[in-house]
Amino acid sequence: MQTNLVDSIKHTTAGQEAEAILRACVHCGFCTATCPTYQLLGNELDSPRGRIYLIKQMLEGAEATEKTLLHLDRCLTCRACETTCPSGVRYGRLVDIGRAIAEEKIGRSPWQAVQRSLLRAVLPRPAIFNSLLAIGRLFRPLLPGALAKEVPIARPAKPWPTTRRHARSMLVLAGCVQPGLAPNTNAAAALVLDRLGITLFSAEKAGCCGAVSYHLNAHADGLDYMRRNIDAWWPYVEQGTEAVVMTASGCGTMVKEYGHLLRHDPAYAEKAERISGLTRDLSEILAAEKEGLLRLLSPGPRGKAAFHSPCSLQHGQRIVGVIEELLTKAGYELTPVADKHLCCGSAGTYSILQKELSQQLLRNKLDALQGGGPAQIDSANIGCQAHLQSGTDLPVRHWIELLDDALT
Repeated sequence: MQTNLVDSIKHTTAGQEAEAILRACVHCGFCTATCPTYQLLGNELDSPRGRIYLIKQMLEGAEATEKTLLHLDRCLTCRACETTCPSGVRYGRLVDIGRAIAEEKIGRSPWQAVQRSLLRAVLPRPAIFNSLLAIGRLFRPLLPGALAKEVPIARPAKPWPTTRRHARSMLVLAGCVQPGLAPNTNAAAALVLDRLGITLFSAEKAGCCGAVSYHLNAHADGLDYMRRNIDAWWPYVEQGTEAVVMTASGCGTMVKEYGHLLRHDPAYAEKAERISGLTRDLSEILAAEKEGLLRLLSPGPRGKAAFHSPCSLQHGQRIVGVIEELLTKAGYELTPVADKHLCCGSAGTYSILQKELSQQLLRNKLDALQGGGPAQIDSANIGCQAHLQSGTDLPVRHWIELLDDALT
């Protein structure tokens, strides 16, 4: 694609990256076939190709309007288009750049600004989020049915392994909302890895991966979260910890991009690249330890389960089929899921900011997941888990809990 960016943007870091991405696009339209919002709305401007045109026009000097921002906001950033694209267009990066520039040019309504500020103030801060969650759970019996389902019930937390340390150790990101919503996820991961001779631990000062702020166009704020995590992890990296393990695939996608996002920061570029190189989804760790893991599994069938592969896992990190193989080896019968490449509608804060579209996608995804008659649904990302659970009475769990149940 030929480009002619205006000088005020062309010579910036974001402009140079955007121009390189735009030039990779060949207008083929393959992306429209796998775009969830295009399938729902049928509007070219709600497809990756249409949004690319909007961003290109804006960067070339055309006036950006509220309509521009509307179509960019409707994008889930699921990155299914990247999996489909034969030209390797890094659409996820382009839409992040485009949204930030559009918002700077157009601004937000007072309500939109307040809403986004509240999300950035609450979600990345466990103390605030967990306090509000506790209040929500307290009043859950008094809420209308649909609203009550938005507040997940509390479940008993599993204890972590005893304090004995193995020769091998790995860091894990506790995350921001996961400890409150699903405390058993990291506990189950620690228990499974403990059986494999690996100590899993979290760094006290590590927190939100930065995705919430970064994808809400508060890029500087997001980068600060990234630097804080690097500072928290770096002493353990220097001591030889093997990996930085992610149990939420959304966080994993973001942390694997630290090296790119901080590449121009002289104080953090090298460290960020190292952290990204050490970052592994939990499934990657267990796939590498599969031989030892199989010896620990108790025999016998374990019933039907439907696996929801989050977009951040299959499109963001390009991890496909790994978890399904592990669960099948563990004795679970995985039911077929139609259109498994499509987003469930969670997409970080999308389920809050684009409620109507998100709910349509949720209904479609649950129809696909429940079509094979599973006894439970499992996923690999906390946002997807909570979103799916809000629409079904089937238990929705992280896949590592199923694997932990299968160990002898």
